[in-house]
Amino acid sequence: MITITPACINLIKNFEGLKLKPYHGKADRADVFTVGYGTIKYPPYYLRGKMVALTDPVITEPQAEDFLRYEVSQKSAAIDLLLRDDLNPNQFGALISFAYNVGENALKVSTLRAKVNKNPKDKTIRAEFMKWVHSNGNVVDGLITRRGLEADFYFKLF
Repeated sequence: MITITPACINLIKNFEGLKLKPYHGKADRADVFTVGYGTIKYPPYYLRGKMVALTDPVITEPQAEDFLRYEVSQKSAAIDLLLRDDLNPNQFGALISFAYNVGENALKVSTLRAKVNKNPKDKTIRAEFMKWVHSNGNVVDGLITRRGLEADFYFKLF
């Protein structure tokens, strides 16, 4: 498994933003609520790992950071099993950010994953990131930005 870099964590933080009070966070699902940096389900050690609800208590910034790191570690372990072993930290980090947003199952069935596993230097991988910019069938400007920056991060030399 590749080490999760601070740059990866910051990439996700910048996209997700920080909200200490639970709020309705998913435009495409009326029953999904969010807190912290995009947390929709608490870690098992906090509120028994239940889904976030609007009536949950306000959290602190250190808790939000802890929830983010927990979820990133979970996503990282899951997607590490789906990807080749020779990805650099930026490539892996971009794919963690992608999976943090759309889920590891989406990555699992994607052409993005297939192309990464075939040839991680394939320049058409950028276009595969850019296919994931829709919510409820509509193109979302924020997702265009996110996918573009994830693709930039993927191809960034460190």
